This record gives sequence, C-alpha cells and structure tokens, in this order.
Amino acid sequence: MEIKIKKLSEHAITPRRSSASAAGADLYALLSEPLEIAPGDTAFIPTGISAEIPEGYAGFVFARSGLASKVGLAPANKVGVVDSDYRGEIIVALHNHSDSSATVRSGDRVAQLVVMPVVTADYIEADELSGTERGAGGFGSTGK
Repeated sequence: MEIKIKKLSEHAITPRRSSASAAGADLYALLSEPLEIAPGDTAFIPTGISAEIPEGYAGFVFARSGLASKVGLAPANKVGVVDSDYRGEIIVALHNHSDSSATVRSGDRVAQLVVMPVVTADYIEADELSGTERGAGGFGSTGK
C-alpha cells in the first residue's frame, strides 16, 4: 500500500520503516530548536508532514518502544488516531512519564505510524441486547 505524504517544510522527514517487516514507520520531530520536556509535562511535537490515509484505514500513532521504555517519552493519549479524512499536520503529543527532563531535537524519531484497516460502525439504540455468559460483568470479572 502506498500512503501519500505531503512535506509542509523542506526540512521535514518522510516517515520510514526501520526494517522491511516493521509494522510502523518512524515519525520525526521538526523543531526550530531543541525542546526540553519536564517530568510530567506534555509537548506537542510537529512532524512537518500530512498524510493521505485511504478510506477504510486509519493511521495510529504509537510509542517507539525504546523511547518510551528507556527515556519515558510516549504519546500522551497512548495511541493517536489519524483519520482518513484528516489532511492537517501530524503532531505528536509527547508526554514525559519519567522523573527527569528529556530533550527532543529536530530529526529525532518521536513515535511510529501504523496504518490499519478500520470498521466504521453505525450505532443504533436498542431496548434490549442479546445475552452472553459474561453478561454485565465488569473490570476483572473474567478472572473469578
């Protein structure tokens, strides 16, 4: 599958996978100067790109495992969603989960974009729902 990418700046870096079988393509920061993110803070990191995700798919912005586990920087919303009808800049809300400051520089890989199929559901009101063995059992109810 091909995804059209529009560079909004000549300095933007097109997303790329780090290996042939990688599910995600790295998203790169586009900053005019290094940005320090204090512990517990969230910074909005521009990528300088927009994408044309085909209808029936969405782009999901996930953490980079090394950045999240070693540095403590991961998307604030855990998983960002780039809808197929969105054509604006992809911006990563990067949260510092660690207890020390972290610096992001232009060109740093800050997240990864995975394109996956989505099913769009129509939600309809109903007076009753079909029964199941679990029923209304909530959080942790299956571990009894």
